[in-house]
Amino acid sequence: MTAKNMIQLVIGSQWGDEGKGKIVDMMAKKADFVVRFHGGNNAGHTVVINGKKFPFHLIPSGILQKKPIVIIEAGTVIDPEVLMEEMEIFSKMRINLKKKLMISPRCHLIMPYHKELDQAYENARGKNKLGTTKRGIGPAYADKVSYNGIRIYELLNWSLFVEKFKFQTEIKNKILVAFGVAPIKVEKYLPTFKKLAERISPMVGDTFAVLHKAIKQKKQVLFEGAHGVMLDNSFGLYPFVTASNVIEGGVNIGSGVPSNKIDEIWGIVKAYTSRVGGGPLPTELFDKTAEGIRERGYEYGTTTGRPRRVGWLDLPAVKYACELSSINRIAITKIDILSGLSSIKACVGYKLNGKKIEFSQCGYLELSKLTPIYKTLPGWSQDISKIKSFKKLPVNCQKYVRFIEKYLDVKIKIVSVSPEREASIFV
Repeated sequence: MTAKNMIQLVIGSQWGDEGKGKIVDMMAKKADFVVRFHGGNNAGHTVVINGKKFPFHLIPSGILQKKPIVIIEAGTVIDPEVLMEEMEIFSKMRINLKKKLMISPRCHLIMPYHKELDQAYENARGKNKLGTTKRGIGPAYADKVSYNGIRIYELLNWSLFVEKFKFQTEIKNKILVAFGVAPIKVEKYLPTFKKLAERISPMVGDTFAVLHKAIKQKKQVLFEGAHGVMLDNSFGLYPFVTASNVIEGGVNIGSGVPSNKIDEIWGIVKAYTSRVGGGPLPTELFDKTAEGIRERGYEYGTTTGRPRRVGWLDLPAVKYACELSSINRIAITKIDILSGLSSIKACVGYKLNGKKIEFSQCGYLELSKLTPIYKTLPGWSQDISKIKSFKKLPVNCQKYVRFIEKYLDVKIKIVSVSPEREASIFV
């Protein structure tokens, strides 16, 4: 990060699971603040240090670096049990959270009835399930926009919190009973929330003022996106999306920092495609190639453990993501997983009923019916996980990277060749 590039954003350019955690951890080394601005514990970022995996769901993955303060901003929804679990992990690592972590009082809470509603709605959909993580994320955001949400702000005003919790539970229990789900008992959960309030109160503060002061002082701020652009609530493949805004504008919505303050917008691009959950995936594979990629890449959800669906790189979708979020730098991840394939395909366009169609013209109906147009490139057999220089990569690997760069018309600045923190090539 150069002196003039003070504010960076890292977002996924596909369906999530692109390897954002590793890139954020790497960039966080020079950052003063790392900010999570949307989503909940439906996100899963993994950092690998000396072979040990550190999974993150709520606390920004920049916390493992010494320099930055990490912030959970207003656009994030918080599951109290998950937050407490993560805080306990870092406390055992002797990370002083009172100095290291800040939480916005504007963050909404995932309440017990949100999880039960999530499960009930999925059950009711039957064969038309959306494939949610059943973490209560969608119902929590639904309550937020319908003025029924409960925030950290209320939690720290205990009598007000209890009053709101009881009132909302009365309403939600009627819905749950209608779905054949056992009603929620408020008293059962009050001790957990009381403990959370006491635990986090020293870390709750005016994060808006902190960030705006940091920007005026030309501090280095890194915004950590939680999902992929294809899951954006407005511009993704609705309804097979997440509940928050993933794109560049989501920074302003979730943190109060105008997106025009951002200098570098990094799109993380996995060298192939994967996703968890339902919805169309145009380049999806169902053969031994898919099985091999899934096993080599350990394509199982960090949050859910579910096996991810796998396909070839879908460049029209990534191009759409780049245009949506003004992506001006790209990091390619998991390209090492493609080693050993004799040939590699990349989707360069679509046809529907014999005619070409743009990604932006497609809803989930079109994407489920169209035919991908592929470009086939030669593969490579070498293990590239220890290579430190772009020029030392196999020629065909270099060609694949340059092909992606030319199609997207965005410079590829990082090529990740293994999950390890240090295994990245700067192009």
